[in-house]
Amino acid sequence: MPLTPSSTRDLLAALGHTPKRYLGQNFLVDGNIVRKSLELARLAAGDTVVEIGPGLGTLTSALLEAGADVWAVEMDRALAQHLRETLAPRFPAHLHLLEGDAIDHPLANLPAASAAAGFKVIANLPYAISTPWMDAVLSGPLPERLVLMLQQEAAQRYAALPGSKTFGAISIFLQSAYEIAPGHKVAAACFHPRPEIESYLLHLVRRPPAFVFDPATKTLIRACFQQRRKQIAALLRGRLPDDGTAWLAGLAEFDLTPRARPEEIPVAAWQRLHAA
Repeated sequence: MPLTPSSTRDLLAALGHTPKRYLGQNFLVDGNIVRKSLELARLAAGDTVVEIGPGLGTLTSALLEAGADVWAVEMDRALAQHLRETLAPRFPAHLHLLEGDAIDHPLANLPAASAAAGFKVIANLPYAISTPWMDAVLSGPLPERLVLMLQQEAAQRYAALPGSKTFGAISIFLQSAYEIAPGHKVAAACFHPRPEIESYLLHLVRRPPAFVFDPATKTLIRACFQQRRKQIAALLRGRLPDDGTAWLAGLAEFDLTPRARPEEIPVAAWQRLHAA
C-alpha cells in the first residue's frame, strides 16, 4: 500500500478519486508513523483490532501483515470497493470490512464475543467525527488500548485538566475509563493532502477498573458544561431530587464550594455524581 506522497497521488489518480474534505480524507504517507502506531498499541499476532476509516489501506495492510484480525468501517463507497478488491483477497479470513458510518457502527460490527475477549482500536480517525465517535465507544464495550490519530486540538481536549478552558464532558468520560499514556506528535507533512492543522497520536490504556457513566449522568454532565460559566449549584437545581445537596457538600473534599463552575470540578467528583 502507498507510503509516499507520490505513490498516494498515483493511486488516487488511478482510482479517479479526489480526497473529500468533509470525510477527513488526509491519507497517511509516512511509514514511520504507521510503525509508531503499531508500537504504541503493542500489537501482537492474533490481536483483534478495530480500525475507523481505513481509506487506501495504508494502516490496514500493516495491521494485517502483523497478524491482526481487523474489523474496519469505511464510509466512502469507492475506497471500500478498493479495499475489497486489493486487501480482502490477500487476507480473506482476517479482514472484516463494513461499508458504513462509524458513528452508527463505532466498533465496525465487532461481534460481542470478540469484544469480550479483548480488542484494541488503532485508527487514523476522521477529525470531523472524533468526539461523537469517542463518546459512543466510551459507552462500552471498552477497548483495552486505543492509538488514535487525531487533530492535536482534539487530543488536548481529551487530556485537559480541571481549570482548563478545554476541560469538558468528554475529558471526564475519557479520563474516567482510560489513562493517557505518552503519545506522539505528527506533522502535517505526514499526510496527503496536507492538512492545515497539526496532528497527534493519542495513546489510551484502559484503567483497572474503568469507570463508565450511565446515559442519564452523561446527559446531566453535558448540560452542565453547556453553561460552564454558571455555578454548579445553580446548574443542578431542579435536576436532582435534593438539588444535589449531598453531592455539593462533598465538593469540600476537593477544596471547592457549591459556587464552583463545572470546569473547576475534578473527574473524581463527577464520578460521585453518578451515584447521586
